[in-house]
Amino acid sequence: MSQPLFTTSPDWPCQVKAPSSHDWERSAARWLRDLLPARYAGYSTLTRHPVLLARHAQLQVQHEMRAVRVALQTSRAELPTLGVAETVIENTIRLYAVELEQLGRLARGVRLVGDALRTDGGGTHRRR
Repeated sequence: MSQPLFTTSPDWPCQVKAPSSHDWERSAARWLRDLLPARYAGYSTLTRHPVLLARHAQLQVQHEMRAVRVALQTSRAELPTLGVAETVIENTIRLYAVELEQLGRLARGVRLVGDALRTDGGGTHRRR
């Protein structure tokens, strides 16, 4: 049997087991939870339903990407008014560019994991 497209992608997170393998949903949920602010660990609706967790993680990463884009786009105009030295501004711009690339990879990984959860039936556990 060939490997699913999800795990053959270079964007598949190494912390998440291959779909349909033993405990893969648990590894996916743990990885997704780690992407969210710590306070979200207390929301059982998210933690019990991996598909919801994936959806929220995707929204969270998208929000972070928007914030970094704004920070990157406004650095040259706003940082000098805060008294930040030019060399620090340049380093900050590089930092934001690297972070944006990392968040892009993370967003692709979240999307792949979410797609795999939906395809493999993740999040279908219903509590009554």
